[in-house]
Amino acid sequence: MKSTLQPVIEAAWDDRSLLQSASTTEAIRAVIELLDKGELRVAEPVGEDWQVNEWVKKAVVLYFPIQQMKVMEVGPFVFHDKMELKRNYAEAGVRVVPHAIARYGAFLAKGVIMMPSYVNIGAYVGSGTMVDTWATVGSCAQIGKDVHLSGGVGIGGVLEPLQAAPVIIEDGCFIGSRSIVVEGVHVRREAVLGANVVLTKSTKIIDVSGPEPVTYIGEVPERSVVIPGAYTKKFPAGEYQVNCALIIGKRKESTDLKTSLNDVLREYEVAV
Repeated sequence: MKSTLQPVIEAAWDDRSLLQSASTTEAIRAVIELLDKGELRVAEPVGEDWQVNEWVKKAVVLYFPIQQMKVMEVGPFVFHDKMELKRNYAEAGVRVVPHAIARYGAFLAKGVIMMPSYVNIGAYVGSGTMVDTWATVGSCAQIGKDVHLSGGVGIGGVLEPLQAAPVIIEDGCFIGSRSIVVEGVHVRREAVLGANVVLTKSTKIIDVSGPEPVTYIGEVPERSVVIPGAYTKKFPAGEYQVNCALIIGKRKESTDLKTSLNDVLREYEVAV
């Protein structure tokens, strides 16, 4: 399927006049359907690395101009949009609490729980993951299995502005309340972010658990325990504090994963 769809998408990306062609629009819709079913992903693990399927992200972007605005009524609620809402939650084994919304083209695996929250088109959410109250999963973001996105967490999307890589949160991670992860930042397996951690592509992520600091950019190593921090930077107008993130330790192998998501933060006396 990929071998037949990808050339059509790439051609339409380079020549938007092809969006007038029925064969092109059918190919774009086929990609969105495969995304919705989880049979195609914007990014996928390949061994220890991740492969970004740039052409799939292009199909998501191209889907918007071929859709028409329409009014959708859901009980007393009225929407005016181009995108359908996701359906068949019971069949998929997904729990969706009232006021939770996922767009068609997002994949939610069996066992996902959506509290009042939002998952955008192109996103992938793995099995057993909790998307807690007012958390948002941006377009094309990749969330692993058994992840907890706490209340008010913001996971960035990649449609506006267009970026090469989506945010990736690997299996078993805990993202604390009001944390923000954007601009293609990659959070590795079983990492824990305390409340209010903000990670962008330029945020310094500094491991301060050893005798010398080690700085990472755009990636949180696996099993890291991360809290908000700041460092002093000189500007023409003087010295000011700039936000960063601090790795203060690692999750212990001996700690039971089901309890360590919160307990590991309390162990380091960090807010959940």
